[in-house]
Amino acid sequence: MISNQQSLILSPFMAIYDIVVPKDNMLRQIKDLVDFSFVHEELQNKYCLDNGRNAVPPIRMFKYLLLKSIFDLSDIDVVERSKYDMSLKYFLDMAPEDGVIDPSSLTKFRKLRLKDVNLLDMLIQKTVAIALEKEIIKSRSIIVDATHTKSRFNQQSPIEILKEKSKLLRKSVYQIDENMKNMFPPKTTSNELADELDYCQKVIDSVEKEEALREYPKVKVKLNYLKEIVEDHIEHLQLSNDPDARVGHKTADSSFFGYKTHIAMNEERIITAAIITTGEKSDGKQLQPLIEKSRKTGMEIDTVIGDIAYSEKENIHYANENELQLVSKLHPLITQGNRKKEEEFEFNKDAGLYVCKAGHMAVRRAHTGTKNLGENQRDKYYFDIDKCKQCPLKEGCYKEGAKSKTYSISIKSMEHSEQLAFQEDEFFKEKAKERYKIEAKNSELKHRHGYDVASSSGLIGMHMQGAMAIFAVNLKRILKL
Repeated sequence: MISNQQSLILSPFMAIYDIVVPKDNMLRQIKDLVDFSFVHEELQNKYCLDNGRNAVPPIRMFKYLLLKSIFDLSDIDVVERSKYDMSLKYFLDMAPEDGVIDPSSLTKFRKLRLKDVNLLDMLIQKTVAIALEKEIIKSRSIIVDATHTKSRFNQQSPIEILKEKSKLLRKSVYQIDENMKNMFPPKTTSNELADELDYCQKVIDSVEKEEALREYPKVKVKLNYLKEIVEDHIEHLQLSNDPDARVGHKTADSSFFGYKTHIAMNEERIITAAIITTGEKSDGKQLQPLIEKSRKTGMEIDTVIGDIAYSEKENIHYANENELQLVSKLHPLITQGNRKKEEEFEFNKDAGLYVCKAGHMAVRRAHTGTKNLGENQRDKYYFDIDKCKQCPLKEGCYKEGAKSKTYSISIKSMEHSEQLAFQEDEFFKEKAKERYKIEAKNSELKHRHGYDVASSSGLIGMHMQGAMAIFAVNLKRILKL
């Protein structure tokens, strides 16, 4: 049960916060900046208003999840820190002497209260609205890109996950006290999940008996992660194949197993839209919904900046229809074909024909492909085969025994021709320099907010993690500006 009324905090110790939480503290600034009542309004239909025990206020539970993202902590560690960190207690609207929640209630809050809530779009819209209200956003451009997040389980078996986590805990213990090697139980030799769980529990018990040892921060964090997985092994291990995660490719030679977050961000580095998909999805296909989502937040857009992935013909057509300038280079296959520069023939504009490296001009031209049937249209230039057979430069150019020698050129569509001309414009070149900003934002999400690895399995969990991480980085950026 939750009350419709916000309860007043009546404590004789509230003045402590004025002493120990300075005005430039980030959490105090976020608390002053954001009216979190929208969380209560959004979630009140998930609670009973007149029956049952009093629930922890949803705003406080939401703030716990935000703190997890800001400081990249586990459920256990964020609750533990809120026992003694006065800035966290102040942010959570608690009196200094108040007790904290049980960490397991955060799992229930995520599963029961945040289910079916479009948290990602709601939180992005909230931060953009704050930025617009504070007149921080001046630009009319958005930068688009995708960042990948590896699955928490990364195609490991449940036993492999347990072995890895227990190994990390043992290593952190040995760095402090090597004698602990004699205190740990012998490793299991079977390949049974139950035996590995039993071994991990014994490792946990061994560390927890050593009071001085378990309080070292690097030991404590790894201990809590292992405990969280063992205690919740049904969720974390039986679903360890992560049914929603997919293999995606960063380059032709490297791949990952997990998810993609497609992001739109303005030049002030505030994220204006995000779409979370499985890892194999194409970046270019998400451009149009990212633009539309950004506009729904109140952003005015006239320029979109992205890499080669966004210069698909459909996106160029969409940009033209919506009076947008798409600063995205065409793929080299479109601009120069799949030939190397040294293999290209020269075009004689007077004759309207190509000339080969030996100086021989084509004898005729033919047009192939039908536009209305969606075929690739090409101009094919034919050379005198008798000359090719005797040519001193025929190696690598003329195939012995071939009955003809041709040189083909793809005919660019009107959209591609216009985009190619736009690429040479000074405006295009200047705006393209802004793209580095989104690379830096992706790095911030991954390295400061734990976004390099999914915190749970499934797209629903990934949406929740993305929502809180993006909300956190947007609030930090607004405070800085």
